[in-house]
Amino acid sequence: MTKTQGITLIGGGAPGGESLRRALSVAPHLVAADGGADAALALGYRPDLVVGDLDSLSDAARETLGPGRIHHDPDQETTDFDKVLAAVSAPVLIAVGFTGARLDHTLAAMSTLARNPERRLILDTGEDLCLLCPPELDLRLDPGTRVSLYPLAPLRCASNGLEWPTDPLRFDPLGRIGTSNAARTGPVSLAPAAPQMLLLIPVASLDALLAGLAEAPSWPALSQIRPDLA
Repeated sequence: MTKTQGITLIGGGAPGGESLRRALSVAPHLVAADGGADAALALGYRPDLVVGDLDSLSDAARETLGPGRIHHDPDQETTDFDKVLAAVSAPVLIAVGFTGARLDHTLAAMSTLARNPERRLILDTGEDLCLLCPPELDLRLDPGTRVSLYPLAPLRCASNGLEWPTDPLRFDPLGRIGTSNAARTGPVSLAPAAPQMLLLIPVASLDALLAGLAEAPSWPALSQIRPDLA
């Protein structure tokens, strides 16, 4: 599925109605990962497409949606999040219901972000928006807005407009991390040295994030960065 507007992806991890409404307000096309279709229907929304190995999709959802909306992908080497992501293309993707319910699913979702650095993919956790920070990102955030950085590997990240500057730091998941920083005044600018920095900001900053992403460059695909992992 290719759309010129954003696409909302829904998983089965107990997505909240507010998160789904927020996502659909800016990414109006809805695609479900396997049992995420049941979650969508329970909240009153009918997915345009369902993708996955279908081990979690209920018979009731199958009957309601019909075979034309359901795509079976039996690959056991990829998660349903990976499967649904591979099936769609849009300027921005907002994913709800892929975090929170189970920690292993949350960690798998973070791995999906890391494996797709070229995608504009945002996880809405209900409290935070989480994404792989692009090479350069400018955000117009209210002073005091929480800005958390979490490195997936050792790297540096230049910045402006943060309460605690990051330029002199070498981030490392086993050492220095950057959670609970905050916007100071003016725009916040971030420039990680590699596609290995997670950015987390409050859900209230969605409009600012989308505006920043619209002007931000993209990382190349993983196959261009790490051919051995593609």
